[in-house]
Amino acid sequence: MPKPKLAVLSGAGISAESGIPTFRDANGLWEGHDVMEVASPQGWQSNPELVLEFYNQRRKAALNAVPNRGHEILVELEQWYDVTVITQNVDNLHEKAGSSKVLHLHGELFKSRSTVDESLVYQMSGWELNLGDYCEKGSQLRPHIVWFGESVPMMDDAARLSRAAEVFIVVGTSLVVYPAAGLLNTIGPEVPKYIIDPNMPSISSMPNLFLVEKIGSAGLTEVKERLLRSYGL
Repeated sequence: MPKPKLAVLSGAGISAESGIPTFRDANGLWEGHDVMEVASPQGWQSNPELVLEFYNQRRKAALNAVPNRGHEILVELEQWYDVTVITQNVDNLHEKAGSSKVLHLHGELFKSRSTVDESLVYQMSGWELNLGDYCEKGSQLRPHIVWFGESVPMMDDAARLSRAAEVFIVVGTSLVVYPAAGLLNTIGPEVPKYIIDPNMPSISSMPNLFLVEKIGSAGLTEVKERLLRSYGL
């Protein structure tokens, strides 16, 4: 008998417990830079060296980060569910923890890609990507990140996986970044939806919606216990 399909939408909050600052943290991640300077096509055209250094520093910090209890719980749930993690995060903590199926909506920090051929994507062995690092077609490599103003190529796959889910969990995201936030609207009314957020999102009118007013690993611990009770465990 196949396992029930469980889809998880994860955001920066789940990585915060591993020491990776959350998106637009005033004292951390963006290091005083305007987001458009370091995460947009315009910023890249204006100052590619700054953009490369910005992501080098993010990569260097993420290299030593380790998964936290929240990541581990999602791996443990694979014993009972067919789990797919749809993440807005560009770090590789879900993979480090051992999650079998991870879809990165906004790109991957430890990959680079060609600036002339988007199909040429390369796994990085270290944390540095510099001017003069070229693809096989002789073009400068850029971070394999979806920047502001760019399309989200994995969105259709994410929507398909969400529609197929028999259980849906949202953790570490405030559901304000689109198009990812719209995935919740693709879920059928009969599907249990667990939103882990201490600030209570204003979507409580949705059917089968369960709000867990905790953060990250604490919220996932509670949801895991609820799900296992449905198995009589």
